[in-house]
Amino acid sequence: MKKKLFAVLLVLLMVVSVTGCGSGNNAGTTDETGGKKETKAKETVVRWNSGTSGNVLMTIAEEKGYFDDENLKIEYVSADANSDAMTMLATDKVDVVSNAGTSNPLQQIASGIDLTIFGGHMVTGCMPVVAKKGTKWNGPEDLIGKKFACNPSYFAFTGAIMDLGYDEPLEAVEWVSFTDYNDALAAVVRGEVDYALMGTGQNYTVQNMDEVEVMCYQSDIMPNYSCCRMESQTKYVEENPETVESILVALLRAQSYYETHKEEAVKLHAEKINAEEDYVAAYMLDEHYNVNVDPLKNSVVRAWGILEKTDFLDEKAKDTDIEDHVNTELYTNALKTATEKYGKDDPAFYEKMQTFYDENNL
Repeated sequence: MKKKLFAVLLVLLMVVSVTGCGSGNNAGTTDETGGKKETKAKETVVRWNSGTSGNVLMTIAEEKGYFDDENLKIEYVSADANSDAMTMLATDKVDVVSNAGTSNPLQQIASGIDLTIFGGHMVTGCMPVVAKKGTKWNGPEDLIGKKFACNPSYFAFTGAIMDLGYDEPLEAVEWVSFTDYNDALAAVVRGEVDYALMGTGQNYTVQNMDEVEVMCYQSDIMPNYSCCRMESQTKYVEENPETVESILVALLRAQSYYETHKEEAVKLHAEKINAEEDYVAAYMLDEHYNVNVDPLKNSVVRAWGILEKTDFLDEKAKDTDIEDHVNTELYTNALKTATEKYGKDDPAFYEKMQTFYDENNL
């Protein structure tokens, strides 16, 4: 009897011991074959606005499973305009905005909204300046005294005019603003304006018109001008640094893939945004279209200075150090992590990204 009781107690002790080891850490469970099965950490949902044109690096990161590898789930939040996206960010209805330009977040920061730029989407969009066919173009000096359909908060052009020696760029050019690029294009055709800046999405239309031709691209006027930055509320970045780094790692891998698979990227992104491949290829395969995850701090600081000089920032801007709103540390960490884990797959890419970072942030 005592032997049976001892045997029962021994079995119970073994069960308790095994159960105790299992509950002491959540590293995994045991499958039917007795092997260890890893338990996946809880998925992180990121509410993201990527504009109506989308973000090709996000498209690739989802398609290739890079977000999955980082345990991220992207919840797309739509907005009708850049201003709407920024309002949603300021009111905590979205976590990340990546396609609302650079002047929009800078103007929000200047008005007192606490945002942090931590990465990028487009360094330069494929944004052509068009004029009637046969117009000669020498450079930004041709804009002086002319009617230019362009919002003067596009700092690349006001900056270029100031570089020509004009202290008042808003007076040196007759700026004409349209809410729609197609209306600006029509104004060129009718002769109501001399030049017009087009959005990246207008390339296909412009390339198939006989009445107009491309004079230059915005990136010819100001290299690496910073087209679209990635930003969040500062509180979100400070409370979720691991999530932000994971986003950047996934997008870095996507950029590496994109740069050697652009034809495939056109197909993937066209399907993602429900557009024709020819429409996407018209800008994505152009040399002026440049996507990069880098935060591009130096260009952001330059843009802030131009916007301040041209009175497109709130008066509070003079008391704001814009560098306090650009976080390069998380990108540096992400680049290091991505290089260590995936650098062997494309060493030249990661070396190039480090050089690019050094040139544009230090």
